[in-house]
Amino acid sequence: MFVRLQKLCLCGMLVSSFSVGRFAFADKPDTEKIPVERIVLFNSGVGFFEHRGEVQGDDQVELQFKTTDINDLLKSMVLQDLGGGSIPMVSYGSRDPITKTLRTFAIDLTNNPTLFDLLTQVRGRELIVHAPSEIRGTLVGAESRPQAVPGGEPIKADYITLMTEEGLQSVAINAISRIQMADADLEKEFRSALKILASAHNTDKKTVTITFQGEGQRPVRVGYIREAPVWKTSYRLVLDEAKDSLLQGWAIVENTGDQDWKNVELSLVSGRPISFKMDLYSPLYASRPLVQQELYASLRPQSYDQDMSITMIAKAQSAPAMVGEKFKRLDESRSGRASSTSGNGSMPFVQDGGGPGGGGGGGEGAEAAFDMSESIAAVAQAGEVGELFRYDIDLPVSIKRQRSAMLPIVNQAVETSKVSIYNQSVHAKHPLNGIRLKNTSDLHLMQGPITLFDGGVYAGDAKIPDLPAGSERLLSYAMDLEVEVAPKHEATARRLVTVKLTDGLLHATYKLSRSWSYTIKNSGDQPKTVLVEHPLQNGWKLIRPKQADETTRDQRRFAVEALPGEPTQLKIDEEQTTEVVLKLRRQFNTSRYRFYLSADKVSANVKAALQEIRQRGAAIADFNHQLQQRQNELKIIDQEQSRIRKNMQQLPRNSELHKRYIKKFTEQEDAIERLRAEIRELKAAVTQKEKELRDYLQGLEVS
Repeated sequence: MFVRLQKLCLCGMLVSSFSVGRFAFADKPDTEKIPVERIVLFNSGVGFFEHRGEVQGDDQVELQFKTTDINDLLKSMVLQDLGGGSIPMVSYGSRDPITKTLRTFAIDLTNNPTLFDLLTQVRGRELIVHAPSEIRGTLVGAESRPQAVPGGEPIKADYITLMTEEGLQSVAINAISRIQMADADLEKEFRSALKILASAHNTDKKTVTITFQGEGQRPVRVGYIREAPVWKTSYRLVLDEAKDSLLQGWAIVENTGDQDWKNVELSLVSGRPISFKMDLYSPLYASRPLVQQELYASLRPQSYDQDMSITMIAKAQSAPAMVGEKFKRLDESRSGRASSTSGNGSMPFVQDGGGPGGGGGGGEGAEAAFDMSESIAAVAQAGEVGELFRYDIDLPVSIKRQRSAMLPIVNQAVETSKVSIYNQSVHAKHPLNGIRLKNTSDLHLMQGPITLFDGGVYAGDAKIPDLPAGSERLLSYAMDLEVEVAPKHEATARRLVTVKLTDGLLHATYKLSRSWSYTIKNSGDQPKTVLVEHPLQNGWKLIRPKQADETTRDQRRFAVEALPGEPTQLKIDEEQTTEVVLKLRRQFNTSRYRFYLSADKVSANVKAALQEIRQRGAAIADFNHQLQQRQNELKIIDQEQSRIRKNMQQLPRNSELHKRYIKKFTEQEDAIERLRAEIRELKAAVTQKEKELRDYLQGLEVS
């Protein structure tokens, strides 16, 4: 145990003896060099983070991200060197296991090597050993030898052998106080391996290195989209019947990252931009076909695609400069904004200031909107995908990591009016206390819970949907026990309206009607407006009242003034028109003929046509009945003849019964000929009558 502890201490001496350079233990990102200064949060689950800072000459900036954020980073990162420099490369750690990466270095730190193991790996390298005097030589090898201990068992001691100018020299490891590597390249490899090993302690983090090339000290900007908690809103509404009510809104923001937000510019965007995940981090390999060598290759027919350059140039020239215009509008909207201002746009990385490169007349400290053409050539133009609403927080925001904050975004008077809202499917007996809220501010109110206070006390909770400026919604927050409603379904009736015949079809139009009544009793001491919601069903037309006070996607609303102590009744009549189509030959029976021939709404012409159709159909039915009778008689004779033939085979030819069978057989043959002739005539008659009826129906147009 003593020897092992000593080895570990000596290993620590070896590591600590190396001078700390630029790359040693660089597991902390350069957040102080280019800190996060602007954050735009969306309620679609992503956020735009912008770093700002300065670099000097050819420089590198290292930022650290969660592995789960790398795909979003690769998809969205935008970079800008505002001092005329360029950004040739962005590098990041691979997905390979740390053990695989460590094995690529000259000194393998994979399996927690001891000092003895490390020295074994650098055989043939020149070392400088202090034990205690300085010894410089090439490491020949390392070995363990037994060493006598007075009064005890021998122990093993570790030695190294160095080839010095004086020859081979053996040095006990426990006598060494410091070891240095004379080979600068080997030391650099060792430090790089230690850096990778240090980063492995945080397995869910990856370091992204951004290389800047240029001259002098100059400002740079880095922006990217990554997953972020959805920012939420909650509201407080203080009701006031004498004047407009006070609406106060708070944004709930969460910093779930690993870095503190220090005095950042924060914007909250309400809208639903399309956002998705795509795996750009994992290597992708395309399968390639195996092609055999040809000893005698001959020319083969070639096919060529059309030249697309003209079309592409034309499209590029005709495309509107929507991005630039969008930046301009957003920058203008932010100048001179109030405590909570609105803005539109789908590009969150827009800042105040002049044009590209910060050269606009923004004065000292003015900042330009991201213009990637400064450092990276643009390859496409982007257009609008929808209108977004943005809250810009004027004061700098500081939120420590893994902490949340509530930020005020709305504090304005809005129009409200009290109303009781009744819906039978919500509560069959009582309506709900509610208000009609009109967003008279110039702000877009994002959906969220709202707590109402009435008369200085808590009145209830409600929830508002997304509410653009100028729109209004109903909110319910409590049950109104002073008002009782009794709904009743009065009746449903169906009556025939019109009948017409066309092309063998009967078109009958029916009108369905139904009635509802709502009896409302206000037991309070103040008049109330009760808003009754009645289901809006497709096809039903409102008859009484002539129109509803409001109509939504699936409800009609009727405002009823309920006076104290006086029952009030609301009657609703609705109608629906339907059409029934029947085939006159196939879907008509005696009861249907009887119904339409006796109906008052059927015209005399239609009744006459129906009577004619009925008579023609009866004639065809009579012929079919006679035809069926003849066919039955023929069938009976056929069965009788079969019986006679079977009996005749058993009788002598000269017997009386045999002679009688012969006579009867002859009579039956005469009957068969007669029946067959009648059947042919009846079939012809049926065919003729059916043709006449079809011709009659085909040209029939009666109403």
